[in-house]
Amino acid sequence: MHGYGSGSVLTPEQALDLFLRALDVPADGIPETLDERAALFRTIVDGKRIFALIDNAASSTQVRHLLPASPECCAVITSRSSLPSLVAREGAVRVTLDVLSPGESVQLLAELMGASRVEADSASALRVAELCSYIPLALRIVAERAANRPRLSLAELVDELAGQQRLDAVASEDDELSDTRTVISWSYKSLSPDLRRTFRLLGIHPGSDIGIEAAAALTGDDATVVTRRLRALADAHLLQESANNRFQMHDLVRVYSVERAQAEESQKDRIKAIRRMLTWYLLAADKARRAILPYSASFPLVPAGEITPIEGFGSGPEAMRWFDTERRNLQVLLRQASELAQFDIAWKLAIAVSGYLELGAYWTEWEEAVSTGLTAAQTLGDRFGEAASLSILGDVSWRDGRPDEAIERYERTVAIAREIAVGWLEGFGLRGLGLINEERGHLEAASGFFESALEVFRSSGFRRGEGMSLLSLGACARALGDPRSATARDVAAVEIFEEIGDRWTVAWGSVDLGKSYVAEGRLTEALSVLRTAVAIFDDFGDRRCQAQALFLLGDVLRESGDETAAADSWQQAMALYELLADPRAHEVRQRLADFDEGD
Repeated sequence: MHGYGSGSVLTPEQALDLFLRALDVPADGIPETLDERAALFRTIVDGKRIFALIDNAASSTQVRHLLPASPECCAVITSRSSLPSLVAREGAVRVTLDVLSPGESVQLLAELMGASRVEADSASALRVAELCSYIPLALRIVAERAANRPRLSLAELVDELAGQQRLDAVASEDDELSDTRTVISWSYKSLSPDLRRTFRLLGIHPGSDIGIEAAAALTGDDATVVTRRLRALADAHLLQESANNRFQMHDLVRVYSVERAQAEESQKDRIKAIRRMLTWYLLAADKARRAILPYSASFPLVPAGEITPIEGFGSGPEAMRWFDTERRNLQVLLRQASELAQFDIAWKLAIAVSGYLELGAYWTEWEEAVSTGLTAAQTLGDRFGEAASLSILGDVSWRDGRPDEAIERYERTVAIAREIAVGWLEGFGLRGLGLINEERGHLEAASGFFESALEVFRSSGFRRGEGMSLLSLGACARALGDPRSATARDVAAVEIFEEIGDRWTVAWGSVDLGKSYVAEGRLTEALSVLRTAVAIFDDFGDRRCQAQALFLLGDVLRESGDETAAADSWQQAMALYELLADPRAHEVRQRLADFDEGD
């Protein structure tokens, strides 16, 4: 839960999101509010035997909604706080863990350093344990360092630690490191200069863990060299390798690392290190964005400079896995970029992660990220960044049921895009205004916006935008009773998507084309394109769109006289909607019930 330390605390909403995804709830089936997420979590685990470990909690409020209600479940919470309200209100059983006893501490030293070495001078071993305040972390750091110096006697080790303790005696009484400072600082001073520099720069990274390539960018060193240094720090128990080639710091060690960075690195060098690291993340995130959304519009990045960018991603799923691993880091890095006035990276990074957050249904994080980017772009006076951010925030507002706010954001997008002559941005703003008018039933006005967007996209050579505008014009024509015109526009749109190789949007356009064929009475052609759409959505794992296509396919099959196939298609659609907790499952269920009654 990151309850203590320099990183950002995990909110209950974020923790429940992790729980629900781990329990196979689809991303777009996760509710947005805390109470709804907690209710869904408790419903899913009801009757199951679930063990939940909630580590490093800051307060009762942070964990209360994460507790399963079923008596077959068990939750263990670790915290530096006693969390009294959990005991009073939830009936939690408090187990207070003390530091190790002197005897247990000496036993741990013996296990790590060798029993014969400890038995040879048990009095010094007890004094080492005392100087470590009987804390396991401190004991492990000392034992590991001593194990690498077999000629050092325990008496000499005591002298070194005692000397370091005297140097640290000036620390204030409320020093967070009061019980471990002696050991951590002693271990730090025993490192080589290169290892000390790597250690203190790692504290600058605000995330929960770091990979080798990001660490190489942070330090400005070769990845092979950095790998050796990270593993050396892990051997010294100043880092932990949390996963293959990913490392994290204990929060107390991180506090000391940050202290050393502030004391021994100039502000200029710290900012240069942060800039290198943020640049690496921006370039990596943009390559991942292009892997999962290959036909999205590009935007200017920043020079790689002295860093080595990530090579790229072999597929969209590989890029999604990278985003999944780095999501929390990207969230706090975006905040760090803004706080440290790295505004150009801030707005670009927000846009680079936007598509992933939307696809992953991280709705709150999506809006927060792009809002941070908008503020950064406005602070810089970067009109392109401002317009790009406003365009995405228009989509955010529209999706969240705030159409008036969306209109205002789309209108500002159009105005700025015209001012700076960026056609594709103007086209997105115009199409957004058309979609809201279409939703409100203002079809003539909507068609006007779509025609304007089509013209702008064509003049700027943005083919995907051209195709999407044609689809929107087709939908309006269909609603206005002109199916022939609708079919012509839908066919032209699908041809564009096929030409540029955008398979997902081929499927999306095929659903609209299927509707237009039905309106013209061309059922055989409608069945063909709808089956294509179902297959492509299945390949992409897009269950919601697949359910939508299956539902429509069932209607066309029934109209074609194949009632058995129609019922099967509706059954598949209902199963997908139920999996997604989508209210449209009720509509499909009703269709099946009416069908059965008709028989």
